[in-house]
Amino acid sequence: MLLRRCLGYFFIPCLFLLFVSCGQGGPTEPVPSRTTIVNVGSDTMVNLALAWAETYHELHPEMSISVTGGGSGTGIAALINGSTDIANASREMKSEELEEAERRGMTPVEHIVALDAIAVVINPRNSVAELSIPQISDIFAGRITNWREVGGEDRPIVLASRESNSGTYVYFLEKVVRRDDPNSSDLFSPEALLLPSSEIIGLEVATNPNAIGYDGLGYVTPKQKTVRVARTSAGPFVPPSIDTVNDGTYPVARPLYVYTVGEPTGAIRDYLEWIVSDEGQRIVAELGFVPLAGA
Repeated sequence: MLLRRCLGYFFIPCLFLLFVSCGQGGPTEPVPSRTTIVNVGSDTMVNLALAWAETYHELHPEMSISVTGGGSGTGIAALINGSTDIANASREMKSEELEEAERRGMTPVEHIVALDAIAVVINPRNSVAELSIPQISDIFAGRITNWREVGGEDRPIVLASRESNSGTYVYFLEKVVRRDDPNSSDLFSPEALLLPSSEIIGLEVATNPNAIGYDGLGYVTPKQKTVRVARTSAGPFVPPSIDTVNDGTYPVARPLYVYTVGEPTGAIRDYLEWIVSDEGQRIVAELGFVPLAGA
């Protein structure tokens, strides 16, 4: 494990890296020992993970929590190769990842830490208000290429997608593009823009009247328009929200996970218990994600 005691203090400025640590005392004061937890993975979860880390450090100044994004696949690979304590993932581990962990003598343990709706987002100038999953599948697979085919204006559709190392990409491919059909071999259209972050998908949709994308609910801004989604053309068409995730009516919802090697102990166990506590779940709601029931 990378859990370690350290006496030094440092901060590396990076787009997706937070190293939370204590302020140093005067030159004659002893520096207390600190515990560091390394946390790598999902870009969907990175803002949430940063907020958890900051708040937990305020409550426990002896704790330092390093948070890096890079995608669910990156986090899981880091867990398997031993370079992180916690892997954030917006999807379940794949069978080949579990097999690789087992080959290395590891037993990954899954922890559900929040819920999320994947919102289908378009430009606010777009008149389309609702889409069924079959229509969304046809759009992202490239079978529907013009907005007039789904009730909009005569405009070409521009597809904004996450990159393939993203857990959101994998989930959307399986649950929406392939319609949760294990026999489907549908893929994203080769015309799709593969974008490196949720924020860049949001920017593309906000500035391009022809664009459509998908994003975790916590990343949707007023500069984007969410589409009401139905499982079939018969409806009902449901907006993404905390309430519609909790009542099961929004059809594109998922858990958010962290993975550890074996059952967590010590400081990692305490941190994960705090994340699923009322206080940790309050942060989930504040960032637009869906708290666990009962928290």
